[in-house]
Amino acid sequence: MTTLLYDGSFDGLFTAVFEVFEYRYQDVEIVSKERFHQENIFAEIHEVITQNDKSERVLNKLEQNIGRSGIHQLLKVFLSEDPELEQLILSAIKQSIKHPEENILQNYADNDILKISKICKSVDRERHRMTAFVRFEKMKDDVFFAKIDPDFNVTPLILKHFKDRYQDQKWMIYDLKRNYGILYDLENCDFFYPDEKLDLHQYQQKFHDEETQYQTLWQRYFTKTNIVERKNLKLHIQHVPRRYWKYLTEKN
Repeated sequence: MTTLLYDGSFDGLFTAVFEVFEYRYQDVEIVSKERFHQENIFAEIHEVITQNDKSERVLNKLEQNIGRSGIHQLLKVFLSEDPELEQLILSAIKQSIKHPEENILQNYADNDILKISKICKSVDRERHRMTAFVRFEKMKDDVFFAKIDPDFNVTPLILKHFKDRYQDQKWMIYDLKRNYGILYDLENCDFFYPDEKLDLHQYQQKFHDEETQYQTLWQRYFTKTNIVERKNLKLHIQHVPRRYWKYLTEKN
């Protein structure tokens, strides 16, 4: 068994995949350094150094075989943070190389491909809910700030949605679980990586004077327009699961 250790990045993973073929490894596993725990003391360790040219060569080959949509599916698997993501992606790439004329991502008779399909559906569902349930709060510096805590690392998948929708105001979206986010300053939209995690107590003290008033008004509106006799909690939870309530002003 040979274990390839990579830096946890998308390019690092595809560099590792390239080296699986380059060095003709047979019995192999790919593991990020962050999650690596050596259980097999006889395993050979190969440390992968991320090289964009190697990653690009794998991606170019994949684009020929499964298209950009197929690569996007593998990206979703990567962002799912599934414990088996490296092996699933490696399995799909091996099948793509072996059957270049087929769209192997539609071969649901294969267990790995079937799991990839299920993961993509789950990630897509989470991405959609993040675009629906994100709530921005106005800060003292006039930046609209939103905090999220998604099950999957979907922040890269929602960047375009918010960039296209809110072009006339400065905003930030911050992933509490992964300690990074997106920043839009009216010109550029890019990822940011703070040195420290967000202090929620200090965060609320930085609200714009108008923000608390808006939140109070919205909560009152939500309460007053609610018809108790027509309350259907089961249906409500079906459309707005409880785990998303922490984002919603009206639920505070």
